[in-house]
Amino acid sequence: MLTLTSPVEIWAHRLPAGLKLGFLALATSGLFMLDRPLWLAAAALAAAGLYASAGGRFALAGLRLLRPLWPFLVVVGLWHLWTGAWQAGGVILLRMATAVALANFVTMTTRLSDMIATVQRLARPLAVVGLSPRRLALAMALVIRFIPVMLERMEQITQSWRARSPRSPRWRVLVPATLAALDDADRAAEALRARGGAG
Repeated sequence: MLTLTSPVEIWAHRLPAGLKLGFLALATSGLFMLDRPLWLAAAALAAAGLYASAGGRFALAGLRLLRPLWPFLVVVGLWHLWTGAWQAGGVILLRMATAVALANFVTMTTRLSDMIATVQRLARPLAVVGLSPRRLALAMALVIRFIPVMLERMEQITQSWRARSPRSPRWRVLVPATLAALDDADRAAEALRARGGAG
């Protein structure tokens, strides 16, 4: 659970973690500065090009990580179609899909230890006020790792509900999803304790 790094070695694995995280921060900030669907579509194509440059196996793995995002895209898209604000809906959908795809790309090509080391270096000045740079780095790295895992877990729970009931799951999946999140957090804590803790 603590690693989502792709076993398929590509060119991006050899880039420094700091460079990739910096690119991710700039790219996602840029997405929120764009408000035209055409420019956002170009950004989405550029993100797709990153995956395509890594080959078919890597691109398929990245596409699978985006699968839990589809329910959110459908809900947001239908809402904006119903309200007649289809252009604003398109902007939101393109931003969401592109930002998650770029975050997944960085996650798939960066080891957790490299992420922790990079954030820890950046957080060193915070030690003056008593905040542990390593704990902050570990918390941020775990959040990055947990997001796609939790999206996938939510999709699994939703599919399990649909296989057992003709009714829409809606709020009914919240309790099992919350319990799954707590279980994953407990397993992650056990793994960290076994490795010496947060330091």
